[in-house]
Amino acid sequence: MAPALPALLCLGLSVGLRTQVQAGTLPKPTIWAEPGSVVSWGSPVTIWCQGPPGAQEFHLDKEGNPVFWDREKPPGPGDKARFSIHYMREDHAGSYRCYYGTRTGWSERSDPLQLVVTRPYGKPSLSALPSPVVMSGGNVTLQCGSRRGFNSFLLTKEGEDESSRALDGQRMLDGQTQALFPVGPVTPGHRWTFRCYSFYRHTPRVWSAPSDPLELLVPGLSGKPSLLTPQGPVITSGQNLTLQCRSDVGYTRFALSKEGKQDLPQRPAQRPQGGLSQADFHLGPVGTFHRGQYRCYGGHGLSSEWSAPSEPLELLVAGWLRDRPSLSVRPGLSVAPGETVTLLCQSGNRTDTFLLSKEGAAHRPLRLRSQDQAGWYQAEFSLSPVTSAHGGTYRCYGSLSTDPYLLSQPSEPLALVVSAPSAQDYTVQNLTRMGLAASVLLLLGILFCQARHDHGGARDAAGAEQRDPTQPRAQEPGARASGALSTRMEDVSLIVHARRLWCAQ
Repeated sequence: MAPALPALLCLGLSVGLRTQVQAGTLPKPTIWAEPGSVVSWGSPVTIWCQGPPGAQEFHLDKEGNPVFWDREKPPGPGDKARFSIHYMREDHAGSYRCYYGTRTGWSERSDPLQLVVTRPYGKPSLSALPSPVVMSGGNVTLQCGSRRGFNSFLLTKEGEDESSRALDGQRMLDGQTQALFPVGPVTPGHRWTFRCYSFYRHTPRVWSAPSDPLELLVPGLSGKPSLLTPQGPVITSGQNLTLQCRSDVGYTRFALSKEGKQDLPQRPAQRPQGGLSQADFHLGPVGTFHRGQYRCYGGHGLSSEWSAPSEPLELLVAGWLRDRPSLSVRPGLSVAPGETVTLLCQSGNRTDTFLLSKEGAAHRPLRLRSQDQAGWYQAEFSLSPVTSAHGGTYRCYGSLSTDPYLLSQPSEPLALVVSAPSAQDYTVQNLTRMGLAASVLLLLGILFCQARHDHGGARDAAGAEQRDPTQPRAQEPGARASGALSTRMEDVSLIVHARRLWCAQ
């Protein structure tokens, strides 16, 4: 009978324990898991149970077990105990509660702790519709999808305001199961980073591996950076493509977005020049997937605030249409400043749009809709008035409206020369102008002397009239002098006008 006594005592303790816990006269403890309640398969996890000072023993219950799952005493004077799982498996997933006992009785059970195990495979995809770039105050839909037959999905938001929510999945025609989570309104100044998991309804605490993180970018109002590429906006297959985001604001990091794509790569800023910050995005050898419209954003440190977007940069991939248009010029390859030049791009194959590109230019190519002229598709690019900046090498391309970022083969290059007057021409013109100016000054001197002479003769005639009153009265001296001077000045005006016409040539 003696050996049976400890067993009976333990049984009595267990029954008494269950009865006391149900009554629960002491405040409930706190339960949590480290490093967290979502544990990857095979990883260790520790469950902590904390009560008030004086707790002598802690018990841990797992939902579905008829008796307590484990019990521990504080390792020393203290108010908490640890329950360790060294290798997390599916049978460890579940809902846990803990309680403690003192000299006076047992506590209530803690709030439940949901312990989840994640499998090392089957991670779903997570994307933002229509784009991960969302304007302040806007809404977005996050799509979590899987092709492994899971019928439920969970979306988690990371950061200070961590949260999660679950939705049943919908099976699509392509065999994928997905759930759509509305998010918003979003605001700048908060970090909007999400992951999602997939699982089966009958095992709600056994999840797939997490999706890749998805961060929403909410543009702010600070100064927009500039985005450019050393290769120019028209690129060809095989080139090593680099996009450069620059700003004089002093941002410490930059993000790059592409229209229609989900990823938002980020790079730390460098300072190649004083007061200018820059980040290079190396995109590798050019392929058709690089075509499209890009923007970049600037940010400071770990702040979640981003700048206003840069102006869009369109990357056009040439050589993917077999056609090669022709390029010609009117009136000729060499033109003088101020003239009008027309560049004609033509093709015998169907072309919706023609593009004119200048070698070395950073700005986007000129675009014109094609016109059908007697079976030829063509567009006329007019440059007027021509300046020295228009000189250079031009090429034209064709594109179709079905994919405007894929271009034809380039036309043969056309070198436009904007001529300038030679040094000899300038010398002749200057000498001519100087000679004409000297002639005008000499003529003005002659006219001035003639006017004085006429004025003196008029005074002599006036004196003779006073001496001989019988002579006919002569014309007033002032009138004669004024008339003569007026006639001379008309001649001068004609000469000056002629000089202006000559100088304007």
